[in-house]
Amino acid sequence: MAQTPLVSLRDTRERTIAVLSDLFARDQIELEEFERRVSLVHRAGTVAEVTKAIEDLPSVTGEVKPQKKNALVPVAEVRQTQTIAAVMGGATRRGSWTAPQHLRLLAFMGGISLDFREARLPPGVTEISVFAFMGGVDITVPPELSVELSGTGIMGGFDHMDRQPPEADPDRPILRVHGVAMMGGVSIETRLVGESRRDARRREKRERRLRGRGE
Repeated sequence: MAQTPLVSLRDTRERTIAVLSDLFARDQIELEEFERRVSLVHRAGTVAEVTKAIEDLPSVTGEVKPQKKNALVPVAEVRQTQTIAAVMGGATRRGSWTAPQHLRLLAFMGGISLDFREARLPPGVTEISVFAFMGGVDITVPPELSVELSGTGIMGGFDHMDRQPPEADPDRPILRVHGVAMMGGVSIETRLVGESRRDARRREKRERRLRGRGE
């Protein structure tokens, strides 16, 4: 049976992200370039646009081993709502954990760390509502996961990200994060499975320098 255009685009996008991940793992592209091209792949609306994102890169020798994708679980098998609170303490979710459809986070003078790189997600939107007061929420996502991040920072910071395909795909997970950070912060970073924080910090420093120069 022939693939539909939507399925073909999704498969091509995922293969292309696997190629970019392999190039990054081999130190053939820098973190900033990796992030830029992954964003282009997510925004691409056709197979040709996806392919164009890597056509000028050096070829990958050997077999490309794609990164482990988020496992999909039926909506009926996940919680509808769950709350994680860190009050003058911390809370962490990492590894192969199952995310609910709606996750409410409260960081009150504490910190919450969510790692979605190996998480099990339902298809469609996984919503995260955040309230951080003198605390912080750190979210780590793999490059293939579509993300919508928006919110308000009051004497604090709230990163903004919009990384999703232009076409609707009910089978593709989307992480939608929103909320308020008062005298605290909410941040999100893209990392490969098993990647340390050192490379992420190096990328953030470069981005801060670029913003400081107004580029």
